[in-house]
Amino acid sequence: MTASEITPEEQAELDKALYDALNPLASAIRSRETGLSADRMWDASPVEVALSVLAAWKVMDGEVKRLTERAAVTAGSYGASYEQLGAVWGITRQGARKKWPDAVSRPTPATAGALALFGGTAELVQSPSGGWGWTGRGADGASGTVAERAPYATAEEAAAHAGAFLKEHALDVDDQS
Repeated sequence: MTASEITPEEQAELDKALYDALNPLASAIRSRETGLSADRMWDASPVEVALSVLAAWKVMDGEVKRLTERAAVTAGSYGASYEQLGAVWGITRQGARKKWPDAVSRPTPATAGALALFGGTAELVQSPSGGWGWTGRGADGASGTVAERAPYATAEEAAAHAGAFLKEHALDVDDQS
């Protein structure tokens, strides 16, 4: 038995609690549909009573989905990943992202820092997807950017490529006269 599975005793208690919550709702739905008082719900035909109960379960299902989403968003706000949400729900990371698309907030694009090398400057930027890129201007005035696609896995890798760009666009000592 996994931690999220319940014992037969817990299942019996859950069933009772759900039925206890369902009965007043089913009675209220039946009363609205027939105009009869809620205490006369069981005086109707078995089909009508069963349909009232089914309607009440539908309402409860919607509420469980709403509360489940709230729990996923709360977990995400505390730092849970889609992988963790999926593991708890018994689905993949992608399934969790599809089920609760707003549960995990993605980091906003961040600037990791500036480089000043060879007379030029570059800014390292992290994209929403997590990749790293850079945008810079060499000492010779040339502009370069690899921020749109952010193809580098780490800030260090992006910094190395930005540094190579700045070195390539440094002013020659002979050009400074």
